[in-house]
Formats: sequence, C-alpha cells, structure tokens
Amino acid sequence: MIEWVSLSSGARPVPRPVATPLVWAAAFGGALVLVAVLNFLVGTDRPGLALAVLSLLAALLGLCARFTAAPGTALLCWLFLNGFAIPPAGILTWVAHRDTFWLTCLLAAALVGTGLARLLHARAAYRRLTAGAGPTRLEPGDLPYDT
Repeated sequence: MIEWVSLSSGARPVPRPVATPLVWAAAFGGALVLVAVLNFLVGTDRPGLALAVLSLLAALLGLCARFTAAPGTALLCWLFLNGFAIPPAGILTWVAHRDTFWLTCLLAAALVGTGLARLLHARAAYRRLTAGAGPTRLEPGDLPYDT
C-alpha cells in the first residue's frame, strides 16, 4: 500500500555541492599554502606528514564537493606533494609504489569526505522530514484522482 505524505512540514532541500572548478581552485591554493608552510616549519624530509595534511585537505574539500571532483582534487594535492614536499623540490618524479600509494590515499580521502557529506545531508534531510508535527496521513479519496 502506498502512503501519501504531505511534505509541507517545512522540508528544505539538501545543500547543493560546490562547483567542481571552485573545489579544484581551493585544492590548488590550499595545497600550495600547506606545502609551503610545512616546508618552512619542518623541511622537505617529512613526506608522511605532508601526505597526512594534504589528505586532510582533500577530505575537507570533499565535504562540499561532488564525487566527480575527487580525482582532480587528489591529483592537484599529489602534484604539490610530489613536486615540492620531497627533495628535489620543483621536480616531479614517479616512483611507482610510492606515488600510487600517495594518489590512492588522496583519492580515498576526497571520496570519504564527499561520501560523509552526502550521508550527513541525507540524514539531516530525513530528520527534518520526520521531526516536527509529523506527517499528514492522507486517506483514500482525499486526492482528486482517487476513486
């Protein structure tokens, strides 16, 4: 049996994600600033710390992004990690096992952030719908096309 429920109880839409180019711009600027600060404070000999900080940035950006922004966010963070957080600074290198692991960590962080945001928004929307005065139950015959 289908139960008709009125949504006029103050339901608000789920927030829309930020546009992907804006997320990528934030990833570019944020990774640049974070790597520069880390290089100044601890030097370039701590790539694990830089990976952790950039993963946190990717997860935070994922909270307001679409799933389609995650690969670009991870790639931009990896470029700054690889190019400026490990010696020699300013030169991109590729060490297959290390860089694959770094890219995987950054992508996973961005996806976890985005997934967590979607889950929290869906839960909040569900609570808004089920809280309040309660749904209005419509009986058969209340709608014009019911017979």
